[in-house]
Amino acid sequence: MSPQPNYRRVLLKISGEALMGSREYGLDFETVARIARDVSAVHRLGVEICLVIGGGNIFRGGSAGSGIERASADYMGMLATVINALAVQSMLESKGVHTRVQSAIPMATVCEPYIRRRAIRHMEKGRIVIFAAGTGNPFFTTDTAAALRAVEMDCDALLKGTQVDGVYSADPKKVKDAKRFDRLSYQEVLSRDLKVMDTSAIALARENEVPILVFSIHNPGAFADVVTGTGAYTIIGPERTVGSDRTVD
Repeated sequence: MSPQPNYRRVLLKISGEALMGSREYGLDFETVARIARDVSAVHRLGVEICLVIGGGNIFRGGSAGSGIERASADYMGMLATVINALAVQSMLESKGVHTRVQSAIPMATVCEPYIRRRAIRHMEKGRIVIFAAGTGNPFFTTDTAAALRAVEMDCDALLKGTQVDGVYSADPKKVKDAKRFDRLSYQEVLSRDLKVMDTSAIALARENEVPILVFSIHNPGAFADVVTGTGAYTIIGPERTVGSDRTVD
């Protein structure tokens, strides 16, 4: 008997960089296809899914420089997330998964505007919803957009696919003896300044008690493993449900 999912509805946050594969810029379509396979596998388990995808593989607003004002740069970054959302939508639909893209910046020619009740209805009908253009406002990251949409969609969990298989005490690619945490509280993430998501995203998840599960998006099948509780990941949740200082070597 195959493992059963632990969650009814989840939001998966994917960075734009995750879509690059081994490239230095843009989209690696083999990587996008593999991520689409992983998402469709979880969808087949009966889990309702929504996605937030970053745009850092194309343009990162906060670090634009070159005389571009921050607000304009952030809007440019939001447009990059729409490109990524359309790419992932196409890959999912090529696998027979009905998908809708909703943008916080209205652009009716290519996708729907963000409407909360419509998005919920799409998921109830078995469609995957991809939220693009962040929150629609400058000075907010797609991490914050992911936490916001997870709360608005009444998700049971927010899953963040990253470059490593959980939250570490330091960058494991730079620090050989960095410790991986099994469980953390929201407060521990903030007080230790662990670079998981920005502070506003963590604070929003904490206020609404949405657990955050951090795992490696690069391991094929990892999304399904985390949803069924069998994979390697770090769970961030309320103080009363997590154990302090538990680590995994």
